[in-house]
Amino acid sequence: MEGYKCIKIDRQNPNSGVFHLRLHRPSHHNALTTELFAELRQAFSYLDQNPEVHVIILSGSGKHFCAGIDLKSTASNFSKLQSEERGRAGERLRREIKWMQESITAIEECRKPVIASIHGGCIGGGVDIVTACDLRYCTAEAVFSVREVRMAITADLGTLQRLPRIVGYGKAAELALTGRDFSGLEAKELGLVSRTFASKLELEDEVLKIAQGV
Repeated sequence: MEGYKCIKIDRQNPNSGVFHLRLHRPSHHNALTTELFAELRQAFSYLDQNPEVHVIILSGSGKHFCAGIDLKSTASNFSKLQSEERGRAGERLRREIKWMQESITAIEECRKPVIASIHGGCIGGGVDIVTACDLRYCTAEAVFSVREVRMAITADLGTLQRLPRIVGYGKAAELALTGRDFSGLEAKELGLVSRTFASKLELEDEVLKIAQGV
């Protein structure tokens, strides 16, 4: 389970089927880079095929779950497209986005239950990730946002497809069109998460208990 730069995989008990996958770029609030997308796909393929894995807890290292896509990282990739012929650039961009979509879909397609344990910020691409999970829990003070509209881009990594199935079309449309922040408590009211907890420590303890009972 070594060799990853942007994620960590471990299990606290060698006899347990509960594996922890952590987004691990804490100094960048776990913002998503091309490398992190690639590692997510590799990791979920590994976990899906590993018979010792019974359930996966997906969380973020540091103060936040995920700050969304790392704009500095992706800007360097997209700036290269400006020098290409328009048709070729458009096709390459389509393939880049499809590749990122497939990295998120790897979470949804994993045959082992995936539980999202969310604290701090869960912004943009972070919402894409958690909506691909089977179960979601968070701290009451967590902050969510389908942030893309505020950046004049489309939330096209899966949120617009998955969020309506979880909270309903009207609620999903309002969140996507306004891009507003909403708390963990509101996420519970909307049905995005099943339960909220008072602290990160309580969240981790209770989610582990839930995972052990799955």
